Parts: sequence; structure tokens; C-alpha cells
Amino acid sequence: MPILEKVLIANRGEIALRVLRACKELDIPTVAVHSKADRELKHVLLADEAVCIGPAPSIDSYLNVPAIISAAEVTRATAIHPGYGFLAENADFADQVEKSGFIFIGPTRDPHRLVGRKVAAIQAMKEAGVPTVPGSDGPITGDDEQTLAIARRIGYPVIVKAAAGGGGRGMRVVHEEADLLSSIQVTQSEAAAAFGSAVVYLEKFLQRPRHVEIQVLADGQGNAIHLGDRDCSLQRRHQKVLEEAPAPGIPQDVRDAVAESCVKACIDLGYRGAGTFEFLYEDEGFYFIEMNTRVQVEHPVTEMITGIDIVKEQLRIASGLPLSFKQSEVTFRGHAFECRINAEDPKTFLPSPGKVTTFHAPGGLGVRVDSHLYDGYTVPPYYDSLIAKIICYGEDRSIALAKMRQALDELVVEGIRTNTPLHRELARDPEFQKGGVSIHYLEKRLQE
Repeated sequence: MPILEKVLIANRGEIALRVLRACKELDIPTVAVHSKADRELKHVLLADEAVCIGPAPSIDSYLNVPAIISAAEVTRATAIHPGYGFLAENADFADQVEKSGFIFIGPTRDPHRLVGRKVAAIQAMKEAGVPTVPGSDGPITGDDEQTLAIARRIGYPVIVKAAAGGGGRGMRVVHEEADLLSSIQVTQSEAAAAFGSAVVYLEKFLQRPRHVEIQVLADGQGNAIHLGDRDCSLQRRHQKVLEEAPAPGIPQDVRDAVAESCVKACIDLGYRGAGTFEFLYEDEGFYFIEMNTRVQVEHPVTEMITGIDIVKEQLRIASGLPLSFKQSEVTFRGHAFECRINAEDPKTFLPSPGKVTTFHAPGGLGVRVDSHLYDGYTVPPYYDSLIAKIICYGEDRSIALAKMRQALDELVVEGIRTNTPLHRELARDPEFQKGGVSIHYLEKRLQE
């Protein structure tokens, strides 16, 4: 008897295929929903059932909640896995799934809503003992003098952030007091237009931070564990490009303390499922910025160094089972890297959709490729440009990086342009090879 009777996968691309594989291993029947443009996706071809939920635009298909619920009803699915992106962190969608009689493979409604509201999430993390960035401790009010006093207490530079923002949008750095109030007004206007909420807050702007995150699993039954950390500092326009686990150069006592605080926060919140605590890290200090209530793009590097299948754990937890592991049973071995291969020009970063005439995946011991590509597949122009993830594991960081260089040299994608040349350069970059570059490093390198 499978732990879940039938799972509908409400996503596309490599993550949909990843979820399907986990379901197959657990003998769970699958339903793939897809747009008209995605009839030939690999997971659609492999699923037990497939349902078209609308035309190509996301708003009419992958973001069409009634169509997804309807597909679950007609196929008699019992659970819905949202993957990442699209509706994965939409608390209203999770609520509607549960109210419609299905299991949402993710957190329950209240913790989901809480961590989705950044100001409330920061306060909750403070109460749980998770280290946070010095800030306004709540939304900015209309009292200009109070706002100026808060900024002086924090210390310039500060960053104005939209409470409902994300993906690098809805934020503005302020270096001098004379610019603060006007910057807040502009950010509020932009936030209202983009996110439907003008609520903003202030935080200390760190000069050369790294982006380090902690992976957690919790079963909602009082049990939670962490699976270590990842460094995701190589970013362009706030979008991650290359990740690794564990994060290099962090003192073990500092690493352990922040991970333990994340576990405590999960238990305090009654959190259920996979989650990621994202931090800025600078001068041996961790500063919480947000929590992602889903499986993340970069989860494979954590799986490589722990041997734990995060998606299978999501499925088990959603079925009501307790965690498969205790913290004492989690072991960390070696090092892993992940390169995000996008269908885009490596210099201009413009999207490059089209037909893949040749796809050759690299191989060898410690090399994993998560991709929905195959010869003859046409990359559509409507969605995110991620087409593959190359993940390499080694006994230590230098061995893993050597494997990554070789894997990137072996990778062949013809018919479209990809950012593989950029990854080949980064894998040989002297500063990156040392470890510990800041979140600004890649942007500066590209400018130069």
C-alpha cells in the first residue's frame, strides 16, 4: 500500500520530473498537469495520467487554481505537490487544496501564512532565537522622525524592503539620511503596484555578505531536524547561479548554533514539511532574511552530502508519517556543487528558447544531472529558463570542483544557447576556488 494513494504534480520542468521519480520509488501513482505548450515534457510522458489545464501563459495554466483542483478531482488524486515557484508558497492555494479535500504536500496553513509575511516571520524567528538582521522590527509608520531615529540606530547603509516582495524586487539601498524618506516613498509606491501592498520595513545593509541557508525537515508532530547548510552566494540580479554544500569557511560552533536555532523555530511554529532558512552571513554572524516553505532548486547538493532524499521525506511527512531520521542519525560527508544551466545567451542573458537538436549529459562517479531535456525537445519561451542542473560530489571541495569542471566540459546542448560557458569560467575562477565569495562577487565580475 503506497503512503499516498495518488499525487498530482502541479508544476513543470526538472522539478516535476524530480517529484515524479520520488513518487515512482515509493510506488505512488502520479498525475501530471500541463499547459498546451508542455505536452511533450518528459514527466508528462512518464506520468500515469496527464491532464491539460490551459494554454501556454502561466496565469491560464500553472497558476490556474480552479483548473488544478478540477484535475485532481477528475483523476481522483489524493495529494498535490507544488514543486517550487508558481503556487508553491501561496498560502491561499495550500488552504484551497486542503479545503477541497486533498493533501497539500507542504506546510499547513498557519505556519505557511506566517513565514510568508516577512515582517511577521522575522519577529517569529527572533522569538525562537534565530539571529536576525538589525532592523525596524516591524513596518515603517508615517512618523518621519521615528523612522529617521530607527535608521540612525541601525546604522547606515540601510535597505528599504517591501514586506510582500521577493526575487530581488521591492528593495532599495540608502547610504545617507538625506535620501531615506524619499527612498521609502518610492519603494512604497513600487511595492503597492507590484505586490498589492505598500508595507515596507528597514534593515541593516551588510557590505560584503554571503548567502548561506539551512535546510530543515519537520513532521508537524514535534520532530524537526536540519540537513546542514548551503552557500548560494554566486548570484546575478538576486537570482542564484551556482550553489554548494556545505558552505566553506564557517566555524563549526557558529554553524551548529544557527542550525539548532532553526530546528527550534520549526518546533515552535509547528512547521510541517521541507523548508529553508535563508541568511546573510558576514564576519561569523548569521542574519535571518526569510524562510522558504518548499523544496528548493538547490536541494540536490544537500542530498549529495547527507544521502537523504528530501522529496521522498516530503511525501512521507504529508502522509502523516513521522520523520525517518533523528538528528543524531544525520551524517555529513564530502562536498557538492550545483550549476544551474539556463536556456539563455551566456553574455547578454537574453532567453534562448527553441529546439534542442543534441543533448549529451555528463556522467561518472559523483555526477548527477537533473534535467527534463532530450534530443528533439523544444524549450518554450513562456517559462523560467532553467533547463538542467549539474550536481557533482567529491570527498572534499577541491575534488568536487574538479569533477564539476569535467562535467561542464562534457555537457553538450545544441540548437539553443545556454549559460554553460559562464559556469565553465566560474569553475576555474581563482577567487571562487578559494571559497567564500560575497553575494556581490559575480555581478562585479560580469561588469568587469
